Amino acid sequence: MSPRIGEDDLIARYFAPLAGPAGLKLRDDAALVRPPPGQDLVLTADALVAGVHFFAEDPPGAIARKALRVNLSDLAAKGARPLGFLMTLALPGDWREDWLEAFADGLGADASTYDCPLIGGDTVATPGPLTLSVTAIGSVQEGRMARRTGVKPGDRLYVTGTIGDAAIGLRIRQGRGPDISQLDKAFLTERYLTPEPRLKLIGAMAAHANGGMDVSDGFVGDLTKMLDASGVGARVSIFRLPLSQAARAAIAADPGLFEVAATGGDDYELLASATPASAPALEAEAAAAGVPLTFIGDAVEGRRPPSFVGRDGNPVVFARGAYSHF
Repeated sequence: MSPRIGEDDLIARYFAPLAGPAGLKLRDDAALVRPPPGQDLVLTADALVAGVHFFAEDPPGAIARKALRVNLSDLAAKGARPLGFLMTLALPGDWREDWLEAFADGLGADASTYDCPLIGGDTVATPGPLTLSVTAIGSVQEGRMARRTGVKPGDRLYVTGTIGDAAIGLRIRQGRGPDISQLDKAFLTERYLTPEPRLKLIGAMAAHANGGMDVSDGFVGDLTKMLDASGVGARVSIFRLPLSQAARAAIAADPGLFEVAATGGDDYELLASATPASAPALEAEAAAAGVPLTFIGDAVEGRRPPSFVGRDGNPVVFARGAYSHF
């Protein structure tokens, strides 16, 4: 058996080819980023741990893509265009070069697709599970970042895409899923494995949104967090929650999965608020970009938990708000 390559060769072989100009060919101790004129820098970081955020046996390319995409989702929620990313990769003792090659291929494909090159990071060994952390850097026009604290009373509230696919997909991945078609199961598990960052909405978020946040820990909990940070409440028509055909099939088979969909994590869709005057432009730009955008309610005066209302006008109460890391 040939000896395993060292750290320098590992970086040169698998990651230096992914580096953008700011990464200085990964030959320095730091990256050099020049923000575009008139732009603010936006930085975000997420860590993923095998057995917590993904299954160790998941395809290595999918693990890499998810690590990058969850960060790009944060940038999209802020209305920020990607400039590059840093990655720390902690490899357990049993790593193999074919695994690393597939990981780098998946990472490189998404870095190219989303125009977000690798610009630096670190590789280390760990006695524990595979762990990786990505820090993504983006830029937004000065003063136009859509903040979690930006929701104003009277704002219209929106969410992109469909909610709950990944949470139900995780149950299927764990062998606890509902009795639905194999096609629906495949769709839901893929939504768990590879989220879709809503980068096509970046321009609209920067131009028209007051508040913005991505849905990573569950729609109900993350909306509550954003409203609390903004010091407002909301009346939310929970029956408007956008659900995919596959999620609807799953909920029809097991009605308890509606709460899983509303409160489970890993959606990586965007929450946005806009004034009634700006909302039509936000809706129009989302439609032009091909990003589904659903109106879910209105922000109201006073810091208090949002009220969720069913189709019959009665309140809907959830036992659990959001996924918690601790």
